[in-house]
This record gives sequence, C-alpha cells and structure tokens, in this order.
Amino acid sequence: MKNKMATVIQQSLSALIEDEAFLPKLNGETRQRAYQSLVSILSTPNRVNKSFLRIPLESGRVVRIPAYRVQHNNTLGPYKGGIRFHESVNEDEVVNLAKLMTLKNALHDVPFGGGKGGVIINPREYSEKELNLICKKYVHYFSDSLGTEKDIPAPDIGTGEREMDWMMAEFKSIHPGETYRGSFTGKSVMNGGSLGRREATGKGVYYSYRYLLHDFVEDNKNLLENNSDNRFVQTTLNHQDQSLSIAVQGFGNVGSVAALDAYQCVHLQNKVVAVSDHNVTLYNSDGLDIPALIQYGKEHEGDLPTEEIELKQHSIKAIIMDRDDLLELDVDVLFLAALEDQIHTANCQSIKASIIVEGANAPITQEADTYLSKNGVLIIPDILANAGGVIVSYLEWMQGRETQFYKEEEVFDLLFHKMKNTFDAVLPQFFSDSFALRQNCYIHSVMKLSTILYRQGKLY
Repeated sequence: MKNKMATVIQQSLSALIEDEAFLPKLNGETRQRAYQSLVSILSTPNRVNKSFLRIPLESGRVVRIPAYRVQHNNTLGPYKGGIRFHESVNEDEVVNLAKLMTLKNALHDVPFGGGKGGVIINPREYSEKELNLICKKYVHYFSDSLGTEKDIPAPDIGTGEREMDWMMAEFKSIHPGETYRGSFTGKSVMNGGSLGRREATGKGVYYSYRYLLHDFVEDNKNLLENNSDNRFVQTTLNHQDQSLSIAVQGFGNVGSVAALDAYQCVHLQNKVVAVSDHNVTLYNSDGLDIPALIQYGKEHEGDLPTEEIELKQHSIKAIIMDRDDLLELDVDVLFLAALEDQIHTANCQSIKASIIVEGANAPITQEADTYLSKNGVLIIPDILANAGGVIVSYLEWMQGRETQFYKEEEVFDLLFHKMKNTFDAVLPQFFSDSFALRQNCYIHSVMKLSTILYRQGKLY
C-alpha cells in the first residue's frame, strides 16, 4: 500500500492539467509550477505524529505500544478520520488512509480534511481495563493535535462507541472549560452521539450499490443506451431486473448492516448467499437468514457460527467453508467489508463477481483493480461507497455544536441525500468515458481541492 495514494493523486493531476477548463487562468510555466506545487502539497501529509504508549498491564508487566495520528490536509476543514486498533497497523497504511479521507471528504462535499489514527494491538488480547487505559493514553499523548476545530477522530476497525466515549471523557479532563462534545464522533447516543452512526457506513455501502443499479438506471436510460459500447454500461444493464447473488466479506458493523439491507431490499432481487468473518465463510445457494446470523453475532461477541451444532441450535441453514473461499465464489456481487488488500495479483483472476462494492478501505490492490476493470468488472470504490460514516460523523459534529439532535430516520434521509448528490455528480461522466469509477471520483476530488488551494493562494 506504500505510496499508493500519492500515485493516485499524481495521476489525477496529470489528467487534469491537460484539460484547459481546469484552472484556466494558469498557462505555460505558471501552470507547470502550479501542477508541481499541487503534487507536492496533496501527496504528502502535513504531520505524522507517532508515540509509544506506556501501558502497565494487569499482569504487572509494562509494554510500549506504537500509536499514530496522521494529519494529511485541512484545506476544507478540521482533520477527520478514524482510529483503528489492529495488529497490522503501520505508518504507511495510516498515511495512505489519511490521504483517502481528504479525497473522500472533498468528493462528498463534507467540510473536513483528512486524518487517520492507529494503534498496533489486537484488542481481543487486552482486558477492558487495559483498553480503557490505551484509549486514555492515546488522547493524552496526542492531546495538542486533537480538538473540535483541529482534528476529530472517530471509530474504525477494532474501535467503537465505547472507545470514543472513553476518549472524549479524557479529552474533557485534559481541556477543562473547552468545547468537548465535537472532539470525537461515533460516541454513544447518551454521550452526544448521533442516532444511526453505527449503521451509517453499512447503509451507505448498500445504498451506493442500490442507487447505481436501480435509481440511476431508471432515471438515465437514454444516457446508458447512448453509451452502450462502454464496458461498464454493459455490466450494469446485464444486471438490471435480474436475480442477483451476493457475497459479503466481513460481518462486522459495515458488512452485517449492508447484508441486512440487501436481504430486506424491495427494489432489487437480491439473494445473500455467503457471508464471512475472521473465522469462517457460511454459504447457502438459496440465500442465508441474515437476521438470524446478526442475532447470533449479538450473542457471541460479533462472531459467526463455526460448527454444525451451532447452526442447528439457531435454525440456520448453511455450509461451513474456509473464510477465504468467499472471494472466489460464483456470485454476481461481492461486498468487501473486511481489511485492505483482500483482492490482489495472486487471486484477482479467480474472482467471478462482475460487480464489487468496497465497504472497507483499499480492499483491492492497484494491480488487481486494473485487471478487473479492464475485464469489465464494475467496482464501486471505497471513496464513493463507504463515506456514510464520515457523513453522519459530520451530522453528529453539527448536532453537538447546536445541542439539538435528529431522529434516526432524519439522519438516514440526510445521509442518502448527501450521497445521491455525489452519485449524480460523478456517474454521468463515468458512463460517458473510459475511466473507471474510482478514477472519476479521484479526479473530481483532486479538482475541488486544487481549485480551493489555488483560490486561497497556496500554490506559490
């Protein structure tokens, strides 16, 4: 993943600089210098903060745990991005994810910049008391960088509303008298969180898929028919009014919500035939009972059943398979809601799905993405599909400032309206040219950031 987003940004700028409508007042050497400035500014983070958290364990041993907070760019507003607790966290990953957050916020017109945090731990290996201390130490070590108008963290892999509650409380104790409700988002409703925040990313992921195959197709038939030679138009039309088999990799907050929305959807003929988590894949060609699997997860720390006896006890019909088998199943649609780099050069040629929706960040490597796109696989990229979390985080931040709160239905209506505006801005161009959807989204984001940087006088 190293330097992935820097390459993406440079490629997007290279495509834009050839377009005379982009920054039209800049010509010749001045235009070239502006291009070089933009590459430099957008390809590098403003700050990379790293600390080693000193944590006394309940066993009596003291450990030092590496932790990061990367602040990429705040042109559009305060830095914004989640904090993940995972053993795979590393500096390159956090930097790339912070850059992705900058582009994602620009794409969806959310007035935040891009940030990201990470702690190199497996949270399952620590007690609740130890996790509480890790959260407090994280805020303490990075307290000068965080704040309602500076940098606003949120949950990510391995964290949730509990951790955000702990962190907000620590921020409040460190900064007495300061505004604190907007210092973290993704909190519990009792602590100023927003209704619908936990489900927001998963609902946005499913909505991006449903909107493309149903709402957009219904309203833009002439556009699609006029561009019928476009390979992505062909993929889209081939799936219209068809029964669609779906596999969901990752059955956490994102994957389980997207799977449930697919299971309940009345607009498309969905059949969720497979789901997986870190232990297992469950498969049923007739469709899985998603509500029953979600209920099982609530009773078993979020895990899926791994044994036949567990399936029988909960009246769930499924075949137990290896967790990695899900990716290569013969399905129409693949939702990726686990970790980075799940589809890569070693397995991309075995992928049978013709539509892939990225619920996770960067689940497909650049090489695999190129291969799949050239073969007509329609990929709804992370930057477009999984923005539900940051959009509702923005709504939570605003509700905290105004001290009045939306009903859950209002939150989801605002979320879908925001995402619809983005789809309507990028999908017509996507279906009219040869760029993949991901590249269209990146170009749109980089164009907005570049224009604002130019208007702010930051290119010289």
